[in-house]
Amino acid sequence: MKKPWHVNILTLFPDMFPGSLGQSLSGSALEKGAWSYDCINIRDFAEDTHKTVDAPPFGGGAGLVMRADIIEKALLSLPKAGRKIYMSPRGKPLTQSLVQELSQEESITILCGRYEGVDQRLLDAHEFEEISIGDYVLSGGEPAALILMDSCIRLLDGVMGNSSTPDEESFSNGLLEYPHYTKPAQWVDANGHEHIVPDVLRSGHHQKIADWRLDKSKALTQKRRPDLWDQYIKQNEEN
Repeated sequence: MKKPWHVNILTLFPDMFPGSLGQSLSGSALEKGAWSYDCINIRDFAEDTHKTVDAPPFGGGAGLVMRADIIEKALLSLPKAGRKIYMSPRGKPLTQSLVQELSQEESITILCGRYEGVDQRLLDAHEFEEISIGDYVLSGGEPAALILMDSCIRLLDGVMGNSSTPDEESFSNGLLEYPHYTKPAQWVDANGHEHIVPDVLRSGHHQKIADWRLDKSKALTQKRRPDLWDQYIKQNEEN
C-alpha cells in the first residue's frame, strides 16, 4: 500500500496549518489518510529566554534575518526530511509540471521564512530548493506553502472526484483551460441580456466537443499568455 504524501512544515506560525487545507476535498483526504503533515515550530529550538530566532543582517540594512543555527536544529529534529523546499520570491516558478513532480515524492519539507528571509548558509548547507509562487512578496512563506500543498494534494490518488479532471485543467497540456458552462442553458443576467450555452456543448457529439474545447484553449492561451503559447507551438513543432 502506498504511503500517504507527507509534508513537514518549518514555521514560526504552526496555527496557520492546515488552514483551508482542512476543508473540502483536501480536508476529507487528510481525514482518510491520503496525506499528512507535521508542523515544527522553529521558535521551540531557540535557547534564550525570549526564544529569539532572528538577528540583524551582516553588512547592515533594514529588518532581521532568521538564524541558520536555530533552523538547523528544527530541521534535524525531523526523522525524514525528504525533498527540502524554501518558499522564496527569488526561487524558480511553481509550475504544473513541478507540482506533479512534488506530488510523487514520499515526503517533502517546506521552510517558511519571515522577516527579511533566511541566512543563506542554512539554505546552502542543507541544499534547499527555492520555489516561488509568483513575482510578488508576501509577509511570510506560510501562504505560499499552503498554495504549494494544495496544488499537490489535489493530484493525489482518490482526492479529486473525477480522475480525468487534472488532465484537462490549465497548464496540464501547456494550454489554459477552456470555458465551462452549466444549467440553465439559457440565462438572462441582471441587465436583461440573454446568454446561451454554445450549441456544440449540447450536441452530445464527443469529438466535436473535444475539438471545440481545444480550439478555445488555444485561443485563450494565445490571447492571455503569449509566453505559454510560444512554448506550446515550439513543443508541437519539435514533436
